[in-house]
Amino acid sequence: MSEPLIMAVPSKGRLKEQVEAWLADCGLKLSIAGGARGYMAELKGVSGVQVRLLSAGDIAEALDAGEVHLGITGEDLLRERSGVLEDKALLLRALGFGRADLVVAVPKSWIDVDTMADLEDVAHEFLSRTGRRMRVATKYLVQTRGFFARHGVADYRIAESGGATEGAPAAGAAELVVDITTTGATLVANGLKIVSDGVILKSQAQLTASLRASWSAEQLAAAEGLLRIVEARALAHESATLVWPAQDGDEALVAELIAEGCAPRPHGLLTPVDKVAEAARKLTAAGRGPVTASRPDFVFETHCAPFEALRDKVQHF
Repeated sequence: MSEPLIMAVPSKGRLKEQVEAWLADCGLKLSIAGGARGYMAELKGVSGVQVRLLSAGDIAEALDAGEVHLGITGEDLLRERSGVLEDKALLLRALGFGRADLVVAVPKSWIDVDTMADLEDVAHEFLSRTGRRMRVATKYLVQTRGFFARHGVADYRIAESGGATEGAPAAGAAELVVDITTTGATLVANGLKIVSDGVILKSQAQLTASLRASWSAEQLAAAEGLLRIVEARALAHESATLVWPAQDGDEALVAELIAEGCAPRPHGLLTPVDKVAEAARKLTAAGRGPVTASRPDFVFETHCAPFEALRDKVQHF
């Protein structure tokens, strides 16, 4: 019996709810073994997939170690693993939820600090004046060091944070912070401001494949089945089908609309949602009508770009 494809999804919290809702929207339902507190699940609607429920941080670690084939977690956690992410994992689809920014924030009282270049000057002056380096409180050591190095900031040291990072400057544990934020309200409440060019990463939940996992032909086939469903649903969200009573001379009109981004369909066109009104206007102005627009549930294309990228990467490795 062939081994299943292992997919990890969040086990708790808002992100778990969002992932379950996204899967359900794709026609895929999680059936959790052992009730709500179980740690294994079946994904109904696609074959050959076994689901593990892990914390968001553990999913990033499992993808890095090759212990799972696919996982859904925040990009901030994926990029915090040591080494180059692209050597270990492939981002297949950004999911549009779990959004948060990883930012550099300094005290609002630092009125002369608005950019990373300003921060470099302050860090150098702080070292000269006190004989010690500025402390940066953060849980994101890898991304902080990389970002500061790219901006030429060297006179600092990491104060690794185990609790509420944003409170570190007020508590005297650090001079500034690198932290994750969704609205910035917590930073403001703690007397901090985001440096204007200090957004390290605009993160969101990502469907991700491990390049360190062992991939069999059967597991790749299961991934293809899943990804084709996911991509077909995503394209359906972005599309509408236009149909109208056929007339002589439709070919030239259809060719014009195809050149503007529509795609041919039997007796009609598949049209990007943001172009539906304009396409319908051109059709009715040319005497075609009534024009009916409807939303498809799924749009399955011949090619599936995320799967093809995964297959090529796995074969390369």
